[in-house]
Amino acid sequence: MPKQQRSTIELPRGTLDLTYQTNLATDQNITTENYQLEDLLGFAQRINPKRAFLFVSKVLGRHIPVAPSTMRQAFTNLANLIPSNLSEPILVVGMAETAVGLSAGVHQALQTRYPNALLLNSTRHAQHSDVDSDILLTTFSEDHSHASQHLIYQSADSKTQAQLLACKTLIMVDDEASTGNTCVNVVTALRHAGLTQLEQVHLTTLVDWSLGQNQEADDTIAQHLPNIDFYRHHLLSGTWQWTEAANPEPIIMPSVDTTEAGSQSLGDSGNWGRFPTLDSVGGFADYLASFQTAFSDFSGSEGFDKAQLPQRILVLGSNEFVWLPFLLAEWLENNISSNDATHTVNFSALTRSPIALGGVVKTMLSFNDHYGLGMTNFVYNVEPKDWDLIVLCIETSPDSIDELWQDLDNVLVVSPKI
Repeated sequence: MPKQQRSTIELPRGTLDLTYQTNLATDQNITTENYQLEDLLGFAQRINPKRAFLFVSKVLGRHIPVAPSTMRQAFTNLANLIPSNLSEPILVVGMAETAVGLSAGVHQALQTRYPNALLLNSTRHAQHSDVDSDILLTTFSEDHSHASQHLIYQSADSKTQAQLLACKTLIMVDDEASTGNTCVNVVTALRHAGLTQLEQVHLTTLVDWSLGQNQEADDTIAQHLPNIDFYRHHLLSGTWQWTEAANPEPIIMPSVDTTEAGSQSLGDSGNWGRFPTLDSVGGFADYLASFQTAFSDFSGSEGFDKAQLPQRILVLGSNEFVWLPFLLAEWLENNISSNDATHTVNFSALTRSPIALGGVVKTMLSFNDHYGLGMTNFVYNVEPKDWDLIVLCIETSPDSIDELWQDLDNVLVVSPKI
């Protein structure tokens, strides 16, 4: 039994007391690293009246730039916790926007054992001005989130759709969990949408905050999900207690809770799970070629030469579009920095999530979103001057980005055809 540890985190709006333990793989044929709290998490203050604190992942590449190899290791280690001999068909579902890259990484690792597993991420981006009934599978709510409403799309391919509806095992991937309420909402919505064959649900998270209340929480889940076996898998588990500071300053959360389509059209950004897919990496070869062409134009060279790439490169995904950008960052790391210690490649992402400065959030840039939703977007812990090249990966047209990015001469925008 892992030893329980304790930590106290002081934040501007209160105190966070943690009790936690590290977890090892349940499958003895697969080894998984023993992560410590400081390996996985930092802490910051949310700009959100629903919850004043934020667990900031150090392995997701979302709010803290991180090496792609660190992300890949976390993806694989988390996938290794999921047991073998699961009932098939299998569906991996990721939560927008934070966990859509995590889910794709877990899915890719799982396909070494389950090559026919499907990937399907939730999204907050409608594909049209009105959400079309012919592509929308279902909706659900993530009640504590800054943007609570989620959409889940179905497949236009009849074979893929039939496999989706026949799934017996659901692997729900998120960065963290506590009560499991969101999982209940997801599974309930999917069952009502036609996934009536589900037998097992595996809530798979980097951190699970239900330590000490697992049985109570799982009993509640069992009441809401009859005839389904429920399991949890995580790299670290714990429980938290929040004590609010006396007379905290009032906060106003920006308006970011929308599932509307923006005024900017979405280009073809690959099969990363916004629609059900078996192959989340099939579009990467074309995406890499697009980057190489864009870099050649950016650098003024005749063709792509990786020897011309600068030493410090930051690849930025954007909102839900992070999987192909991550694969690009990983390719750069494997082809450049792995053979030259003077080169650095990190990955991070733009987000709609509002976070206050403090804790592990050292810097914040805010700007207009490039989807044409009229909302503020952010990027954290990124100082543009610290990077020789910032590769900004978007799924809209290049001219959709805010002037902040257009005015920086070290920013290369990679955009799909619209």
